[in-house]
Amino acid sequence: MTWNEYLWFSIPAMICWIAAGSLIYKLKRTIAVDLLMVAGILIFGAFIVGLWIGQERPPLRTIGETRLWYSFFLATIGFITYKHWKYKWLLSFSSLVACVFVCINIFKPEIHSTNLMPALQSYWFVPHVTVYILSYSMLGAATIASFMQLGKLKKNKPDAELYRFMDNIVYVGFGFLILGMLMGAVWAKEAWGHYWSWDPKETWAFITSAAYLVYIHMRLQNYHIKFTLWMLPIAFILLMITWIGVNYLPAAQNSIHVYSN
Repeated sequence: MTWNEYLWFSIPAMICWIAAGSLIYKLKRTIAVDLLMVAGILIFGAFIVGLWIGQERPPLRTIGETRLWYSFFLATIGFITYKHWKYKWLLSFSSLVACVFVCINIFKPEIHSTNLMPALQSYWFVPHVTVYILSYSMLGAATIASFMQLGKLKKNKPDAELYRFMDNIVYVGFGFLILGMLMGAVWAKEAWGHYWSWDPKETWAFITSAAYLVYIHMRLQNYHIKFTLWMLPIAFILLMITWIGVNYLPAAQNSIHVYSN
């Protein structure tokens, strides 16, 4: 399978996700919503598996390929967390954002070469990138929750359960983020002889992790409630710079982390 078949999988998946995100507010029984979400996840996952087989390598090399995983993980995490926490808006927003990234890949796939450079031909490649994208998905869901909580604070009706949700998903997402950094450091040692070189991507990854650490610290100390909530969107913007924005910075053109050529 190649990118030529992308539309045949992405459009049905988006239809399922959008339908689920809309019907969840209209149906009393959510079995149809569950089936639609699972169907969309399976359809989209089938394309990722097919592309992996067709390219004879993990589809994790380019920005376009990592967006595939982000859409997949965001829809999956949105569905799983909805089933546990019962927040309907979380499923809707997760589905919507997943569809946005699917559409970006339709109009600007950024697939480039299918070959892996020697440094990427490592057993660290799949776990390192996958763990990062998984953490991005979780932290994205936490950002959506922070906006909802900010809205509730304006009405002086903070949701204690929503705080617990945000804290738990940030803890797990931050854990995956740090795990990705550690695996990257070990991989760098094997590939280039050093754990850390303050490469632009590494520098922004450090800044991003520090921002989430500030959020965790402020939540534990219960400091400045509104500012603490705003830390999640701020940290997520830094995360997007780390993931996508750094590739377009002049200083990153010679980066060891830019593999899109």
